[in-house]
Amino acid sequence: MTSASYLDLHQKFSSEIEEEIESVLERLGPSADSVRSVVTELLRHQKMKYPLSVLPLVVHGAETGSPGPAVPLSAVHVLWWSSACYLDDLADGHGAHTPAGLTLHEALLAAVVTGHVLSLKAIGSRRIPEPVRGALTAEVLDCGITAAQGQLGDMRADVGNASRNSVVTAYREKSGAPFGMITAMAAILAGAEAERIDLWREFGSVFGILWQMFNDQEDIASGRNEDLLNGTVTYLFACALEDAAPDLRHRILDLHAGARTSAPSRSALTGLLLTPAVLDRYEDDIHKFRDEAHRILGDLGGDESYLPVLRQLVDQTSRLLLRPGDAAG
Repeated sequence: MTSASYLDLHQKFSSEIEEEIESVLERLGPSADSVRSVVTELLRHQKMKYPLSVLPLVVHGAETGSPGPAVPLSAVHVLWWSSACYLDDLADGHGAHTPAGLTLHEALLAAVVTGHVLSLKAIGSRRIPEPVRGALTAEVLDCGITAAQGQLGDMRADVGNASRNSVVTAYREKSGAPFGMITAMAAILAGAEAERIDLWREFGSVFGILWQMFNDQEDIASGRNEDLLNGTVTYLFACALEDAAPDLRHRILDLHAGARTSAPSRSALTGLLLTPAVLDRYEDDIHKFRDEAHRILGDLGGDESYLPVLRQLVDQTSRLLLRPGDAAG
């Protein structure tokens, strides 16, 4: 998934990011031992598979040539996503495993504190200048509302009327908003002008859509099929449904309803999702989002020591994993 340069950046700063998170927990003080304990268990349990915590570092590097000052924002990114991924799994009803040593209710409380309290606490880092803390706080709060809106849209999706546009709206809110938040925060911290901050937010939003589509593909390619178990309306599902003939449309909807409890239904629906015509449509749309992300990066410009990392990350997130030969490279 990640390029060598991206991994190198993560290797260089991972210990600093962990130290920053430890500093946030230490600032809670001795009276919050129980909170610190449950949050620590959640963070240990909810490890990020890909080192996307360095995204604000790369954006800050592209703006200033120096990624290091954005380490506290990487802490925000880890805290926010550790919470969001656990809450997402919990809402889906499948795949959420309670962290060792915690009850379900303790883990839920830990997730709320981690994503919606500690991410704000991290902005109080001594490494972040006081004048920008208000703007950074506003980004986190606005993102929380938008992402919740997207998650509710995902949970309440009208399967029968699902379209590519409706799914993109949900993706832009539930995944695009958090990535747009962190890229905008990095630009704010770097002292960028308002127009550039908005462009970085838009880049993060488009990247978030690509990332969600990559994540959807991984779910199928890995055999987990959690989206089918949860009844999630994915972009790939919308591609299959939107242009299907009436008889096939009814079959797709019937299989989708049965996929929650029936392995044969999941297998049959997967087969329909992976037909060449559906994958061609899906790949074309992925490439449109990829091209949009590259266009925004071209408009932004910046330090050429860091922009290639973002370009490579966009390209690698835009791969099609579901057709033999397309996942290589």
